[in-house]
Amino acid sequence: MAANRTRVMFIHGLWLHSTSWQGWAERFQEAGYEPLLPEWPGVPDTVAEARAKPEQQAGVGLAEISEQHARVIRGLDTPPILIGHSVGGFIAQHLLGQNLGAAAVAICPGQIKGVKAIGPAQAKSAFAFLRNPANTKRAVSLNPAQFRYAFANAVSQEESDDLFDQWTIPSPARPLFQLALGNFAPHSPAKVNTGNESRGPLLLLSGKLDHTVPDVLTRSTYKQYRRSSASTEYQCFEDRGHSLIVDSGWPDLADASLSWLRKNGLT
Repeated sequence: MAANRTRVMFIHGLWLHSTSWQGWAERFQEAGYEPLLPEWPGVPDTVAEARAKPEQQAGVGLAEISEQHARVIRGLDTPPILIGHSVGGFIAQHLLGQNLGAAAVAICPGQIKGVKAIGPAQAKSAFAFLRNPANTKRAVSLNPAQFRYAFANAVSQEESDDLFDQWTIPSPARPLFQLALGNFAPHSPAKVNTGNESRGPLLLLSGKLDHTVPDVLTRSTYKQYRRSSASTEYQCFEDRGHSLIVDSGWPDLADASLSWLRKNGLT
C-alpha cells in the first residue's frame, strides 16, 4: 500500500536534526502520503549521536547536501514532493529546478543567488560564524541564547529552551558562507534554476518575525521566479519566527502545506 502513496521528502536546515520533522511525517502519513526523512552527509541517525560526532559534518556544503538528496530521489520510481526549511528550503528549490521533485514547499528558505537584501537581524543571526573564515571547514553549534534569537524569538523562553534541548545539533558552517556570498561567485552553488518552465509548483512560506530568514528575503525569492510560467505562490505567517516548523504552532504550517498540495492535485 505504501508503494502507491505519494512520497514527501522532508529536508531540514542548519542546527536541526531530521527527526525534528517527526510530527510532520506522522501528519502527512495520516493524510495518505509516504514520508521520507533523509539526513545530510555525515549526520548520524539520532540527535545524541550527532552531538557526539560533530566532526563528521565538518566542511559539508550545499552541493554535497543537494547531491545526497538527489541520489535518494534517483532511486525512486517517481520524484517526491519536497518540503524544506531554511537551508533545506534552498535545497528543495534547487532540486525542483532540476525537475527532481513533483512540487516543493520552501519554508523560510535560505537565500538563493539573486536575492540581495540582507538586514541587521539576519546579519546578527549569522555573524558569530561568518566572521571566522576557518568555520568553512568546521561544524559549529548554536548556544541557547543564539538559538533564542535566530530561531525561537517568537515563542516563550521556556519553549525555546525545550526546542533547543530536543532538536539542535552541530552543523557545517560552509552552507552559511555559500549562501551569504552567492551573488559574488559566478558559479555559486547557491544558484537555482528559477526560469525552469517545466518544473512542478512551488510554495514559499515565511514567518513575519523570522530573524534568520526575514520575510523580505522570502518575498525577494518569490520575485526571482517572475520570469517562469510555472506556478509559484507565497504565504506569510504574521506571528511566527524561524522555529515555525518545530514550535507549538507547527500544525498550522503543515496544514497549510497539505491544503496547497491538495489544491494542486498532489495527493
